[in-house]
Parts: sequence; structure tokens; C-alpha cells
Amino acid sequence: MAELVAIPLKKPSDVDIIKPLTNVIKSTYNSPGNQKDYTDAIAEFSKLRNNALWRAFEKYETSLQVIYSYYDQLCALEGKIPAHELQIPFKWKDAFDRTIFGGKLSLTISTLAYEKVCVLFNIAALQSSVAATQSLDSDEGLKLAAKLFQQSAGIFNYLKGNVMMAIQQEPTPDISPETLGALSALMLAQAQEIFVHKAIHDTMKDGIVAKLAAQAEELYADALKLFQKEIFRAFWDKEWVPLIAGKQAGYRAMSEYYQSLVCKNNKSIGEEIARLDHAVELFKAAQQRSNKSSLFQDYANKAQRNLTEVKKDNDFIYHERIPDVKSLEAIGKASVAKLIPLPETFSADFKDLFAELLPVAIHHALSTYETRRNELVNYEVSNLREMTQLLNSVLASLNLPAAIEDTSGTEIPQSLLDKACYVRDAGGMRGLEASTKELPDLLQRNKELLDECDRMLQEERDADNQLREQFKERWKRTPSARLTEQFVSNLQKYREIINNAVVADKAVREKFEINREGMEILSLDEAGLTTAVPQGSAVQESNVVLQLRKLMEDVETLKAERDTIESEFKSAVNDIKTTFLSALAKDGAIDEPNLSVENLGKCYGPLQKQVRESIARQEKLVAEIQSLHAEFTNEQAGTGSAREAMLCKLASAYDAFKELKSNLTEGAKFYNDLTQLLVVFQNKISDFCFARKTEKEELLKDLTTNLSYTGPAATPSIPSHHSGPSGINQAADTAASSPQLPYPMQPQGSMPMPYGVPPATPYPAYVPPPMPTAYNPYATMPYPQGGYNPYQGMPQAPYGGYATLPRYGGAQGGPHGQNPW
Repeated sequence: MAELVAIPLKKPSDVDIIKPLTNVIKSTYNSPGNQKDYTDAIAEFSKLRNNALWRAFEKYETSLQVIYSYYDQLCALEGKIPAHELQIPFKWKDAFDRTIFGGKLSLTISTLAYEKVCVLFNIAALQSSVAATQSLDSDEGLKLAAKLFQQSAGIFNYLKGNVMMAIQQEPTPDISPETLGALSALMLAQAQEIFVHKAIHDTMKDGIVAKLAAQAEELYADALKLFQKEIFRAFWDKEWVPLIAGKQAGYRAMSEYYQSLVCKNNKSIGEEIARLDHAVELFKAAQQRSNKSSLFQDYANKAQRNLTEVKKDNDFIYHERIPDVKSLEAIGKASVAKLIPLPETFSADFKDLFAELLPVAIHHALSTYETRRNELVNYEVSNLREMTQLLNSVLASLNLPAAIEDTSGTEIPQSLLDKACYVRDAGGMRGLEASTKELPDLLQRNKELLDECDRMLQEERDADNQLREQFKERWKRTPSARLTEQFVSNLQKYREIINNAVVADKAVREKFEINREGMEILSLDEAGLTTAVPQGSAVQESNVVLQLRKLMEDVETLKAERDTIESEFKSAVNDIKTTFLSALAKDGAIDEPNLSVENLGKCYGPLQKQVRESIARQEKLVAEIQSLHAEFTNEQAGTGSAREAMLCKLASAYDAFKELKSNLTEGAKFYNDLTQLLVVFQNKISDFCFARKTEKEELLKDLTTNLSYTGPAATPSIPSHHSGPSGINQAADTAASSPQLPYPMQPQGSMPMPYGVPPATPYPAYVPPPMPTAYNPYATMPYPQGGYNPYQGMPQAPYGGYATLPRYGGAQGGPHGQNPW
């Protein structure tokens, strides 16, 4: 009676999860210059996987705890890194397949969702194995077996409704919804069977045992219907269907037997004989169907003894009429076994290895917020810098403040001496030229990374096309061109960004050459500077000169205030993460646009007001300076034009030197940060190509096996005379149907692709490639989505592009108000 079915486990394959997981976490959560080390957590996760998946085959209760812990870690990780972002070729073999070659049908899919499905299947299978080995003579064994069978039934039922959504393609037979439904029904029937054992063990009333047995019979009948489906011929173990059929008849007999004991207590002799007679027949049918003469033998003997005794008593004493068993009142059913739903965590002492990683919803919201924050900061800083450049241009064209400091006409104005000292301290012309020569090398390094990415994608695409041409319609793998759409799109965007950077570098070089002579003079010592500047007339002291000097002091004050405002823009910190976490905990969702606008206003509203006030002050200052300079020019008629022109030229050269020095530094940082992102991009493409290579090898192996097999394409029907005594079809010994191809049929992953696209189609809108964070020295180029980066995991930096020419006093450049320099 206690022969219980244990489900076989799916066999996993060893895979390297350290490198792909490192790449995804690094690219999603770490920005250039802000790298966190998750090496230990990833290594522990990899060790846990190896331990959990192979310990499952030991089929001990302790093995359950290990695999529970791994599954809990998978669920926690999935909540922080979307399942489709990993490119790990998880390969699992079918738990039931037995081909004529003795091989195992397998399926390889590069998603965490598939890994979760297979691990969950093994949890349910291991639970059935542990339950089946429990001693049914002890109360502890009965309780554990009942619990595990119900949990197993709940897991199989959960997988039945979720497996197709998780893997998005044709599954292996063991995880098809039909198979999972049948397994769930069987586990539930066996759980009810355990409750029958427990009722007997606890010497409960005969009527309760009869009802429990009647429910067990019904559950086994439901399982039998599923197991006898045509699609499962030659699929199950050949003993399973006969055993299920035997147990169905056996538990019907058990319910009749225990109900006869109720009749005996009630002195209903006729009904007792009818039920015992029917029970004896059903016990024999159970043994015949299962081909096991020992099945229910003890209870069959008890029923036969009781039947002999009661018939003898009825013949000599009671002489009651024996009713037809069909006319008897139906035995009630006591449904005790239930589908236990999946718990939030299987492990009681679960500890998240990646607790520091934010939930996906929070991370996406923070990424979008950071993008908007950077755009706001970038715009305001650009606005300030552009207005400062405009102010410098105006002053340079008027030769201020040098013109009002030239009191001797022969000595170098103090402001010019200060500018020359700054240029020399900053490395002078040689230092600036050295920095300029570094850019081509940095640019070339990024170009080489992109070229390598392009080469890997092209190589994988060519290999796939070649095999598709060779095998025609038998090559059922998703075309590479379809899977790499986002890869290619972002590759082109990166290349476009680099091409625009080349244009920007050219503009830098041109500005460098234009101002070369002036910057070379400023690099000279004081004696050389005095020689280079022509002599002229001395400036006459007047009220206008005094007013201009006061305005020059106001200009310097304005510039210092702007430096402070820019610093405050860049250093302002807003604890938006706490705000988002609170919103998620309170409402279960994040109203990201409203929260972003609200928090940006609180944090940067006062600074934006200061920017507007500073611009207004500049407009007023420039108007006053131009007016007074006109008067100054009339007063100083006769000033040497050559000296005036040289002083203007040196003032412009000084401004150009400062701008070039700043931009070359920021440009170098930009290229270095871009290199880090491109390295991650290259690693993700490498992971994708490796996963595709693994799938290709599996498919080639499967196709080779199929081509060498010339047997019938369909399973022959089983003759009716091969049916069991109760009409139950026996399982065939071999399967001739072709196995399902073990290859993914949906796009998987992208960096943006295949890491940023969910498994389902159609493809989402373009996901712009990430850019380094910080202020973009080469201005920005808005993305198709209007400047906001929807990419989940890598915030679009305010750089947006290293993409457009700098704005020099009317030169064509980026969006209005954004000075990349």
C-alpha cells in the first residue's frame, strides 16, 4: 500500500556565472569612478549553486535546505537584476527522456527565469524523493511526508501556470504544462494517501478513514486521467501508470472496507456484506492493474476474513437481504491534502548575498532621476559658462582691464602679468600641447574597442547564417540579426558619439592653433613679455577710469560667485533614495516623475534662482562697461593701436588657454570613462557570443543525433489487446518522437541588448547607450527619447554624447544654453 512515486531530478550542467554576473552588476550599479566590489558575494553565489544543484542528487532532507537557499538567492537577485539581463547559458537535461541512444534531451536558455524554473522543479522532485523515503510507522515521518508531498504538488502546480511565461519557448517535455499538471495531481494524491496512513496510525474512527480513502481514490482517478493521455505514451516510467491505476482501485476498496466496519458497528449486516464483497473485488483489481500481488494484500486478507465471517453469521442468524452495491449511499469524501503555495522564502535563516543592491524598481527610478538631475545641472552649468565666455569676449574686445591699467605706456599691466603667471604655472604652451596630443591615443583606444565589438557580432552572425543555410528549416534557433538589434543599434550610437567627438577634437585643435601665438607669448617670462608687447601712450587718470576699475572688480566678484554656484550645483546631495524607498514601501509603486520634479525643485530651485540673478547682473554690467568704455576711448585718443591690439590678443589667448586647459582635462576624463563603459559593453557582447556558441553546439549535437536516427517519426498506436485488465493502456518502452530542440527562441539580454530587453517580443523602443557621468566638456546631443535615458541599470550621463562642437561666440554647437567647454 505504501509504494510511493518519487520524481526524478533534472540534471544541470556546470556554467561560469562569475564573469557574466560581475559584468552585469558592474555595468548596472557602478558608474566610472564609483566602483563597488561584489567579488566575494558573486563567488559565494557561484559556490552555493554548485553545492545546491549537485547535493540534490543525494536525496537527503539536508540537501533540501541547500537547494532552498540557492533558490531564495535566485529570487532575491532577480528582484535586483532583471532575469533577462544575464547572458549565462544555463543547460538542463530532461528528467524523463530516454532516447534509443541513451542520451538525454536538454535545453539551454540564457536567462535567470529558466534557471529558476529548473531549480524549482528539482526542489519539488527532491521533496517527493525525501517524502517517499520517510518511515510511515512514525508520527514524525508521516507529518514530514504529508508536508513535502503537498509542497511538491503546489510547486508543480505553480510551474504549470508560469513556465511558458518564464522561458518564452517550447520547453522540454518534463517542464511542459501538461507534464507539470500530471505531476501535481500525483503528488496531491500521494499526500492524501499519507493522511489515510496517519488516520489509521492514529486509530481514528472508521468513518473518517473511509472518507479519507474515498478522497484518495478520487485524486488518483484524476491523476490517472492525466497520466493516460496520448502525449505521455513512452514517457513515464513503465510502472507508474499501472501503479496509479492500482492505487485508484485500491483506495476505492479501502473506503468500502472501512465503511463496512461502520456498517458492522451499526449492525447493518446486508450493507456490510455488499461493501466487503465489492472491496474484495476491488483489491483484486488493484493487484491486477498494478501487476503487484502484494499491493494492499494485508487489507485484502482482512476484507476476505470479515466477508467470510459476516456471510456465515448472516446465513445462520440474521438472514438479511444483500443490497446491490450500486444502490448503496455514496461514501463521503474528506479532502485534507491541499496545494501548498510557494513561500516568500524557503529558508528560515535566509541572508541575501546582494543585500546592498537596490531593488529593480528603485534602481530604475534612481537612474532616471540621476539622468534628469545631471541634465538640469549640466544645463545650468553650461548656461553660466556660456555667459562667462560671453563676458570674457566682451572684455577682451575692449582690452579690459589691461587698457585702464596701462598707466605708463611702457610697462606690462598687472592683470596681464597675472595672466601670464597663471599660464606658466599651468604648464604653459608645452603642457597644453602635450595634453592635446593625448586625445588621439585615447580616441583610438575607444575606436579599437568598438571595432572588436563589431567583429564579434559579425563573426557570430556569419556563423549562424552559414549554419542556417546548411540546415535550412531544421535550424530553428532565433536568427542573430533579430537578437542583436539593440546591440547593433547601440554600437552605431557609440560610433556616432565617437565620430562627433572627432569633430569636437578638431574644433579644439583649431582653437589651439588660432591662439597659439598669443599663448606662446603668455608662456614667456616677464622680460620676454615686455619685449613682445609694443609701447604706447600712458593712460590718463580720470573719473571714467576709476568707474571702469570699479566695474572690473564687480566682474571678478561675479565670476567668483559663479564658480561657487557651479561647485554647489555639482556637490549638492539629495537623499532621493530614501524618498523612493519610502514610496515603494508605502504604495508598492513609485510616482517617479512627480517625486523627481518635487525633489529637484527643493534641491536646485534656489541655485537656479541665483543663476538667473547672475545673468541679469551681467547684462547690466556689460551695458555699463560698454558705455563707459566709449567715453574712455574718446578721452584716450591717440593711444597706440599696435599695443592695444596686442593686449586684446593676449587677453583672448588667456581666455582660450583656460578653456582649452579645462576642456582637455575633462575630455581626457570623458574618454577614459567611456573606455570603461565600452569594456563592459564588449564583455557583454562576449557573454552573448559565448551563450550563442553553447546553444549552437547543443543544437548541432541534437541535429546530428536526429539525422543518424531513421526510425518512425511518430509513436505507433498501442493495440487494444495490450491494454491492462481495467482498460488502462500500458506505457511503451521507447519513445520515437523527435525531442524538442534545446535552443532559445526569444531575444535574450543586451547591453543594452541582449541585456536590456525582456524575453518577450515585440522589441521595446531604442535604449540609448550609457555615457560617463559628470559634466560633458564637449556638450551634449539629445537622445531620441527627448533626453531622458530609459535604460535600466546605467544612467545616461549628462555627457549625453561628447558629441557636438563647442560654442565659441556664435560658433555652431549644442543646444542653446549648453556650453560644452
